[in-house]
Amino acid sequence: MHPTWTEQWWPVAYLRDLDPKRPSRFTLLDRDLVLWWDGAASRWRAFPDQCPHRLVPLSEGRINDQGQLECPYHGWSFDGDGRCQRIPQAEENTQSDSVRSRCSSLPTAVGQGLLFVWTGAPEAADVDALPLVPLLDENPQSWTIQDTFRDLPMDSLTLLENVLDVSHVPFTHHLTVGRRTNAAPVRAEITREDDSGFAAIWEEGPRRGALGSQFTTFKAPQLMWHDLDAKGFARILTVVYAVPMRRGECRLFARFPFQFKTPLPRLLLGLRPRWLQHIGNHKVLEDDQVFLHWQERTLAAAGGSARVERSYFMPCQADVYVSALHRWVQTHGSEPFAGQALPARQELAPLMDRYHSHTRHCRSCSTALRRIRGFRPWFLGGLWLAAVLVGIGQFGALTWVGVSLALITALGYRQCQRWEQGLLAGNGQAPRNDGL
Repeated sequence: MHPTWTEQWWPVAYLRDLDPKRPSRFTLLDRDLVLWWDGAASRWRAFPDQCPHRLVPLSEGRINDQGQLECPYHGWSFDGDGRCQRIPQAEENTQSDSVRSRCSSLPTAVGQGLLFVWTGAPEAADVDALPLVPLLDENPQSWTIQDTFRDLPMDSLTLLENVLDVSHVPFTHHLTVGRRTNAAPVRAEITREDDSGFAAIWEEGPRRGALGSQFTTFKAPQLMWHDLDAKGFARILTVVYAVPMRRGECRLFARFPFQFKTPLPRLLLGLRPRWLQHIGNHKVLEDDQVFLHWQERTLAAAGGSARVERSYFMPCQADVYVSALHRWVQTHGSEPFAGQALPARQELAPLMDRYHSHTRHCRSCSTALRRIRGFRPWFLGGLWLAAVLVGIGQFGALTWVGVSLALITALGYRQCQRWEQGLLAGNGQAPRNDGL
């Protein structure tokens, strides 16, 4: 794999979604990792997700009473540096301190609410070189940030190509975050282009200039952001990290920072639960997820990024972002899994999965799902009580109380069913195809 991809800091989780009491798993560049909290050193650790004893995944284990990562198979326990501190099966005088009993430990760092893992030579890890958005460190308390993530069935370059392309929003996301009537020529210009990525400006900006100019930065190989100062309302960023997990799969970390001009929007945005925001984010992602999954297989069959100018017909200035991305790939980076075949194309149901691609990894959504399911006995109890009240009311006041209770309970049960479904799977019906 090209050093552009391996000598990097990669985000692997939002800190708020990690549980210090439990190890978790993440696949980065085809390498399975276990992430866990080392209480003794007060820092997050990243090990290869296999015990040196019998190669089982350490992410299935636990953090024991000594604060060490304990293997689920035979109880071997490891400290934050990867040294094996306990082998329960060893004789008292034969405790192994062999280098073969150790786990390697990858450098980690935190920044702007994210946990990063360094995948290159450990001695080259520089915590001052984390791929961060400089704007968020300027008066950080002034930003209101909504964030989400999802494991997507596409390569990270396919995701970057999509989120850099501003011209698809009015059509692909019609009736979610776009409107077809806003479609217009995108006279964007590349203002800087080098081995670190590129920068661009769209003078008119989205919604036919109604929101002001938009500036775009691609910080190779994983980070991009759009910067828009919507007149009189807010400065709005759209930040995306595209993290390659394995061939044909990446994790999207999306952030939506707002710097509001007045306090009321910030207050209203803060009232919306994170899990409910994530359901809305899923709907937007699913607007184009299906056809992007298909598109990258067509491009791969034609020769991939190296053949993109021949495979794509891009006569409009709107495509300067996509062209610049592929120029960087061809000149500086190559593709992360060059030479590997894509997995078979998936059908609609797995593409619409939300539980395995997000909910089970998200503390907000997994907690919400558990609570929603916990309401079911209460709804059933409410319906039973309503039936009793109607039965004994003899068309008096208690009857109307029972009818009202039944109606409220039924509506609540139906809404919880909708929320539960929103946390489990999408329906695959893009709003643009149903609306006008």
